[in-house]
Amino acid sequence: MDTVSHRRTRAHLDWQLLLVSYMLAAFGIINIAIASYDPDKGTNLSLLNYIVNSNSASWQSIFTLASLVVVFIAIAIPLDFYKARARLFYYAVLALLVVTLAAATAVSGINAWLKVGWGRTIQPCEFAKLSILLMLARELSNSEKPMGTFREFVRISFLFGIPALVTLAQGETGTVIVMGFMFLVMIFFSGADIRIVLFLITVVLLAVATLFGYALLSNSTDYRILRILSFLDPQKYYNSAGYQILYSQMAIGSGRLNGIGMFIVGSISQLDFVPEDHTDFIFSSLGEAFGFIGCCAVILMYMYLLIRLLYLARFTQDRFGQLIIIGVMAMLFFHFFENIGMCVGLMPITGIPLPFISYGGSNFMTNIIAISLAVNAVKSRTSSTRVIFQEPMRKRKRHRRLRKQEA
Repeated sequence: MDTVSHRRTRAHLDWQLLLVSYMLAAFGIINIAIASYDPDKGTNLSLLNYIVNSNSASWQSIFTLASLVVVFIAIAIPLDFYKARARLFYYAVLALLVVTLAAATAVSGINAWLKVGWGRTIQPCEFAKLSILLMLARELSNSEKPMGTFREFVRISFLFGIPALVTLAQGETGTVIVMGFMFLVMIFFSGADIRIVLFLITVVLLAVATLFGYALLSNSTDYRILRILSFLDPQKYYNSAGYQILYSQMAIGSGRLNGIGMFIVGSISQLDFVPEDHTDFIFSSLGEAFGFIGCCAVILMYMYLLIRLLYLARFTQDRFGQLIIIGVMAMLFFHFFENIGMCVGLMPITGIPLPFISYGGSNFMTNIIAISLAVNAVKSRTSSTRVIFQEPMRKRKRHRRLRKQEA
């Protein structure tokens, strides 16, 4: 093996993934403080005091500090342990999803939060993304030809479908879309027959087209339908579902090139014109405070994180580890793409948070554990020059040759 190949495939602790993730997390705490800024608690304070004065920013700081312990444990546990216990984790989270569906109190038509005491809640559907990721990586890595039989196709589809349906019943449509995207990407890179991948994509596109068609033809007042209609024509739904999109665009536009600055009295963020501007719509607060330059800086950090994951997956030998990294990349990519897209009006509102930046303990812990799993997969490498993108292509070419010979 030459020196370049050895350097690319060697086992190591990839600190770059962790560094960029925590840079985004630190920036997220600042933006949460900006979005929840209350001038009655004081002005011209230090940044630390602004954070302490914000309940949401204070809690996000606690989540971030606590995550350091979680990261250490997640990386220290051998990767084989996750593979051996993936089924147990999957069924435990599935049971938690069912309990949440039965016991949670609905908030705005969504019953996805389970009370855990001290006035805090957890969102099990966030951890369901991790359980699906681990279970799919385990099952797909165990087969030379994933989903090669109808029975295996149904079994693997159910592994994704059951938790997705329970999550959908909770009202978390956005999370289900993330799960579905992650499922399709992992199936593709696992080396499954391209016809299966195309079939699944066709089913998804038909479902989306049906949903849009139903939204256009119906007079339903369901919030999910209104979100689609407001995406198509936000001005028409200014007083309802379109309000959030329009004011989000206004906040981002008002930032112009350099932004208006942090903790400005009378800003759109401070006056709470954008609902949920510290959670799902935090990108609007970011755009207003830091402008186009700040938005570009954040987007570049996300792009670096995603490209780094793709690079690490390419030069990871173990298929279980490869698919974990690919699943993490797919999950973060869709969150990043959809959240920024809905904040600027290019995508429908789905309630998907911005990774590491939006407020929320369950989502933050899910994302940082996902990054830790990717780091663990790289740390557990063994030397090999086989790469994830070449191997599935070889399999597909080999299968095509066999089919031609049989014909």
